[in-house]
Amino acid sequence: MSLPPAPPSMPRALRGSALTRSSASGRPSLLSNIVLGVVVLLFMFPLVLTVFTSLRTPVEVALNPLGLPIPATTENFVNAFNQMDYLISVRNTVIIMVFSVFFVVSIGALAAYPLSRLTRRWTAWVYRLFIAGMTLPVFVIIAPLYLLQRDLGLLNTWAGVILTYVGLNLPIAIFFYTSFLRQVPIEVEEAAELDGAGTLRIFRVVVFPLLQPITATLMIFIALQIWNDLIIPLVFLRDADKRTVMVNAYSFIDPNSVDPTTLFPAALLGVLPLILIFMFMQRRVIQGLTLGAGK
Repeated sequence: MSLPPAPPSMPRALRGSALTRSSASGRPSLLSNIVLGVVVLLFMFPLVLTVFTSLRTPVEVALNPLGLPIPATTENFVNAFNQMDYLISVRNTVIIMVFSVFFVVSIGALAAYPLSRLTRRWTAWVYRLFIAGMTLPVFVIIAPLYLLQRDLGLLNTWAGVILTYVGLNLPIAIFFYTSFLRQVPIEVEEAAELDGAGTLRIFRVVVFPLLQPITATLMIFIALQIWNDLIIPLVFLRDADKRTVMVNAYSFIDPNSVDPTTLFPAALLGVLPLILIFMFMQRRVIQGLTLGAGK
């Protein structure tokens, strides 16, 4: 009795299909890497140009604007550091930023909790009122705020600037927190209530830990906005010893001419602390995001 013919070799066919899939998938991958590299270079070119220009003398920049800093000089950074009162400016900015972020996160979370849980008509109108506050540009309300702070004696004080930042960023915090809390099941809070926990304790022990992902994102967003802001401290702070980093960096701009070897070092010194903070805090921020998601 004759045996049936052996089927064709399957491993060779499988290898052929795998090679076909890998070659087909490799072309988009290579193209995407090239596009990504070009995009990164476009984004990094202004920063690299700023650093190179800061390390050159004005004569060298005038003769060859795109030249390399050979030899490099740090005299521009030393001059900008001294003229900006750099350490005092950084201290002022950090104080304003830390207190503003703390009050925005605390008040925003506490206000969003009842707005997301109470199903009454007035809560919907209060929420809409806060959302409407997000649509007001700062240039529209800066004149009334100036007059209000002048009458209250808050002009030229850190407290006035902090309260202004809190008022401007509070609608954003309430919007994010309320949207996030509406996705959290209420059964978690009911279980804690059955154990005898009060409202404030439920918020502190149960609800607020669940807000870690959105809190980390909100803190980063508000900190960047406050650190890079120029309008509020420029208008409300008069004394030189109370000004922020960006205000002192702005003072290097001459209405008639701009020297890049003077302005660029001041701008780099202005953003340097923020970059260092996020470089050291990046792992902690990611851990907070994953911890909040896990909870």
